[in-house]
Amino acid sequence: MLATLAAYQPVWHGGVLWDDAAHITQPGLRSIGGLWRIWFEVGATQQYYPLVHSAFWVMHRLWGDQTLGYHLVNIFLHALSACLFALILRRLHVAGAIFAAVIFALHPVHVESVAWMTELKNTLSGTLYLAAAMAYLDFDDSRRRRGYVLALVLFSLALLSKSVVATLPAALLVVFWWRRGRLRWRADVLPLAPFFAIGVAGGLTTVWVERTIVGAEGTMFQLTLIERCLIAGRAIWFYLATLAWPVNLMFIYPRWDIDQRLWWQYLYPLGVVALVTALWLLRKRSRAPLAAVLVFCGTLVPALGFFNVFPFQFSFVADHFQYQASLPIIALVAGGLATLVARWRPQSSMVEATVLLGLAAPLAALTFSLSHQYADVDTLYRVTISRNPACWMCENNLGGLQLARSSGVSEETIAHFTHALELSPDYAFAHNNLGVAWRRKGLTDQAMNEFREAVRLQPGFFEAHYNLGIELQRLGKYDEAIQQFRFYVHFRPDEASKMSADNMIGRTLATQGRFDEAAGLFRQLLSTRPDNPEARSGLADVLLRQGRHDEAVREYREYLRLVPDNASAHHSLGLALVAGDREEEAIEPFSRAVALQPQSAPYRQDLGNALAATGRIDEAIASYEQGLALAPTNVGIHNALGIAFAARGRTQEALAQFQRSLEIQPDNAQTRRDRETAMRLAARNAR
Repeated sequence: MLATLAAYQPVWHGGVLWDDAAHITQPGLRSIGGLWRIWFEVGATQQYYPLVHSAFWVMHRLWGDQTLGYHLVNIFLHALSACLFALILRRLHVAGAIFAAVIFALHPVHVESVAWMTELKNTLSGTLYLAAAMAYLDFDDSRRRRGYVLALVLFSLALLSKSVVATLPAALLVVFWWRRGRLRWRADVLPLAPFFAIGVAGGLTTVWVERTIVGAEGTMFQLTLIERCLIAGRAIWFYLATLAWPVNLMFIYPRWDIDQRLWWQYLYPLGVVALVTALWLLRKRSRAPLAAVLVFCGTLVPALGFFNVFPFQFSFVADHFQYQASLPIIALVAGGLATLVARWRPQSSMVEATVLLGLAAPLAALTFSLSHQYADVDTLYRVTISRNPACWMCENNLGGLQLARSSGVSEETIAHFTHALELSPDYAFAHNNLGVAWRRKGLTDQAMNEFREAVRLQPGFFEAHYNLGIELQRLGKYDEAIQQFRFYVHFRPDEASKMSADNMIGRTLATQGRFDEAAGLFRQLLSTRPDNPEARSGLADVLLRQGRHDEAVREYREYLRLVPDNASAHHSLGLALVAGDREEEAIEPFSRAVALQPQSAPYRQDLGNALAATGRIDEAIASYEQGLALAPTNVGIHNALGIAFAARGRTQEALAQFQRSLEIQPDNAQTRRDRETAMRLAARNAR
C-alpha cells in the first residue's frame, strides 16, 4: 500500500485529463435528484456505470473539484486490488502471491488506469471483481449459500462499475478446470449461469451505450469480421509484449492500418492459435500456462475489436484495456519465479526479500517516471505527440485546450486542428472544433462547412448539431436551425441537454415571430422544471415582445430569484417596466444592471432615460456622461444628453451634443428630430 502510494506521488495533485471533466459530477447531477438520475436515466452520464458515477457524486460532496481526493482513492483501490490478488493466489495455493501483488501494484502498464481519474471505472470494478472472485471461491470450497449470494452481489456491483468484468464467470470456469483437470456440470457450470446472464446483459447494455450515446459509430468503425479478427490477434501480442517489456508506454498508441489483403497480418491471430494449441498439448505437464493465457485472452475479449468502443477511433489498444487481463499472466510469471527461488534457496527469506526488492525497485521507478506525464494534460498530450506524431486526437485536444483558455483564436490553435485533419480527415471532433475556431474569427461560411462535415461523418455528434443550429439561426435559416436543435435533443436525450436545446428552439421560434409557439414551449418546459432559468428567461422575453408587460415583469422577477446576479435580466426587467409605463420602478433594476456590469454604456443610457422620465434630470445627466465616457461615439447617448441639457436650460451644451452626433453620423435623421425637440423644450423653459 505504501509502495504504491509512493510510486504514484507525481499524480497526487494531478490535474484534469481528457474526459475527466465529464466524469467529475456535473452541476445538474449534484443533488439527490441528480443521484437518482445517475441510476435511472441512461444518458445522464457519459457512460452508464452508475456505481462509478455514484462514487464520483459522493467524492464531489466531500471535496468538490479538488483532484487530490480522487487520485488518492484511485491509488488506494489499486493497492487494495493488489492485496486481494495476493489473498486469492494464496487461497488457490499458487506460489509467489506476494511477488504477483507487487508486480500488479507497481507495474507501469497500470499507470493509465490509476493516474487518470476517469479510470476509477477500472480500479473500482477491479476491486469488486477480485472480491467477487474471492467470495465465489469460498462458495466453491464450502458450498455455503452466503458465499454465493455475496459473490453475486459483488459481481453485480462490479458490472455497474465497468462491464468488462462480465468475463469473470468464464475465468472462474478456467480456474476450476486448472484446479481439477475437468469441469462438472452441476457443481461448476450450472451455479455460474446467473453470473453469465447478468454479465451478458451488462455487456450488451454497454455496447448499446457506446454506439448511441458515447458515439462509437461512423466510418472509423466500419470493419469487416476478418479485419476485427486481425485486430484481435495483433492486440493480444501487443498486450503480452507491454507486460513483458513496459517501455515507451504512451497514452495513445498509433492506430494500426488493418488490411485483410496483406498476408503477414494473419500471422498475429495464427500465432495466438498456435500458442494456445501448444499449451493445450503441454497441459499434462502443467495446466497453468494454458489457464493463464485463456483467462488473459478471455478477459480481453471486450476490448479486442469485436465490439465498438469509442477509443478505437484513436487506437485499437490502450494500457487501461488490460487492467484485469494482466492478472493471470502476472500470476503465472510470479508463480514461476517463486518456484525457481524455492528450488535455488529453499526456506531462504533473505533471497525472497532480495528478489522482491529486485522486482519492486525497477517497476516503481518506471511507474514514478511515467506518472509525471499524467500530472497535467498539456504534458500528457505533448509527450504523446513526441512518441506518436500521428496522434490526431492529441493535436485536436491541444487546440481545444487553447480554445477553452482564450476568447481569441491563435494561429497555433488553427494549426493543431488542421494538422489533426491532415492526419485523419474523417475525425468529426476536429471538424467541429475547427468550426468553433472559424466562428470566433467571424468566418461563418467556413464554420458552417466544418459543422456540416462533422455531422455527416458522425450523425450522432450532438454538439456539432447544436453548433450548426446556432450558425443557421444567425443566418436567418430558422427552420433548418430548429431541425438541428431537434437532432441534438434526439442524440443527447438527457434532461439538461434536452432543455438547453428546447430553449434554443423556443428562442428561434420567437425570432421568427412565432410567439405563441415559443411561449407554449417555454411553459411546457416550466411545467416539468419550474426552476429552469433559461426557460423562465425565454418566456419573459417572448411576453415582452408580445406587449404583455405585466406578465413579462413577473417572469423576469422569477428568473432573478433563481439567478439574482444576471445583469442582462435586470436590464430586461427595467425595459419591461418602462414599456408598461412604470419608469419609477424601472430605476432600481436598471441601477442593479449598471452595478453588475459597470462597463455597459447602453445600461447607463437606459438608466438615464428612466431617471429623466421621472424628473430626476441631474441624475440622468450624470448617467449619460458616464455612458459617454465608456462609448464616446454612441449617438443615442449624445442625443439623450442633449435633450437633458435642454430640459435644464443649458442650451449651448445641448447644441454641442447634437453637433457631436452629426459629426459622428451626418445623415442621422433621429439626431435632427431630437435636436428640434430639445430646442422646443429649451424655448419653453426660457419663457
